[in-house]
This record gives sequence, structure tokens and C-alpha cells, in this order.
Amino acid sequence: MLPRLLVPENIASADGVGPVLELGADRETPIVLTLAIDRVVEQETLQVSIWGSADNQEWGPRPLTSFPPKSYCGIYSQLLNMARHKGVRYLRAEWKVSRWSNPASAPLFEFCLMAEESGLRLKRAVSSATRASEPAAAVA
Repeated sequence: MLPRLLVPENIASADGVGPVLELGADRETPIVLTLAIDRVVEQETLQVSIWGSADNQEWGPRPLTSFPPKSYCGIYSQLLNMARHKGVRYLRAEWKVSRWSNPASAPLFEFCLMAEESGLRLKRAVSSATRASEPAAAVA
């Protein structure tokens, strides 16, 4: 199931909701959420929250987690412990954008949000290192 994009590369000038991601069998695995902001206009804020649902209909009164408000380009990660949310089968991201100066002009953020199993990068690195250290097959 993971890694997957919760929000594909996106240019946002208004609040929005990303596509629904079905978690599949690994529903209690911790998930690393990585928010990558590639472009931003000064004096504005992006607030991203992650919502969970058991049935893809009801998303609850509160998000499972939220990133602190962001105003700069960068890569920001946080862990979502799915063991705390046992009934959740679906995830989606929501975002809100705002300007604190010149509110008459629209804010602009270019960003994406990835979800991946915690430890997946380490598992890949160990697997690659193991393959690289194995002796090559003899050529006859």
C-alpha cells in the first residue's frame, strides 16, 4: 500500500481536500507523513491536516494529526501512529491557505504530501546493502 501520495503535486490558491487513500491490511503500521512545499508567495500560511475514516463517509470531528502552519518552502515530516486509530481504514488530507498581508490577493502554494510506512527507507537501504555485499554468481 505505501508509499503513496496523499496529495499529488498541487498548486493551491484556495482551501482543498486531497484524494482518499485506502490503507489496506497494514492499518496499524506507523506512517511517516512528508509535506514538501516547493513554492510559496510571501506572507501566507498553509495548514495541512490528516483525517481518518472507517467507512469513507464519516471523517470525524477532529483530524488525526496536523502539521504546524507553514510559510516557507521546505520538507517537513511527522509520524502518525496508526495503532492509536485502530478503526481507521481510509486517510485524506485537507488544507487551508491564507494571507496575513494583502488579503485581497490569493495565496499560492505548490506542495505535495507523501505517506509511507515507518522504517521503509531503512528497510530499503538494508536490502540494497545486503544485495551489494553478496558475491556475484560465477560465470561459466
